[in-house]
Amino acid sequence: MNYATQRSLAATPGSSVSDALWVTYRWMTLGLALTGVVALAVAHSPAALEALVGNRILFFGLLIGQVGLVVAFSSAALRVSTTAAALMFFGYAALTGVTFSTLFLVYTAASIASTFFVTAGAFAGLSVFGATTHRDLSAVGRFALFALIGLILASVANMFLRSSGLEWLLTFAGVLLFAGLTAYDTQRLKTLFAESAPNANLPLVGALTLYLDFINMFLFLLRIFGSRRRD
Repeated sequence: MNYATQRSLAATPGSSVSDALWVTYRWMTLGLALTGVVALAVAHSPAALEALVGNRILFFGLLIGQVGLVVAFSSAALRVSTTAAALMFFGYAALTGVTFSTLFLVYTAASIASTFFVTAGAFAGLSVFGATTHRDLSAVGRFALFALIGLILASVANMFLRSSGLEWLLTFAGVLLFAGLTAYDTQRLKTLFAESAPNANLPLVGALTLYLDFINMFLFLLRIFGSRRRD
């Protein structure tokens, strides 16, 4: 699709690519806000934290529930109503908030907040780059897929090796990986919005994609910048 076609589609009332991107960012921001509110609420409830930390079945059940919601959302988002798709998206964001509450047991609240803002700044810059660059970032996406598989396998292996050096290497690799994915996914969504038939749920699909990029980049950056609690 050439640049003239993109300009033509972007100028069409009600189907603007830039408008679709803004709707995507709004959904993503609401999801992140819900995650933060839920995480803070659970973190300030000793009973809820004790239930999470003391019951591994519950904790891992929540993690499985998150994966299940992502799979369900990915397969059904474009076929269900916008309300149903939004409920799945916010359900995932809320479950993420519950599991993220345990981060407050490991890191100080100040370092979590500062890392969040560092992530937000980096994400914004990378997303703007992905939306405005004329370079084709598809090669970045292909490389990132294999890198993600390698990162997961190496992380599992390090659970047994317990190598601090490998852990730091994986941490920095994770930051670079999701930085690249943020730019690539933004460009891919821009193209998708331009080439697809109008669908009110497409921005929600994009919101989950960018939400996952943001969350994963935040977690890796937290390993670098997070200050561990001493109590």
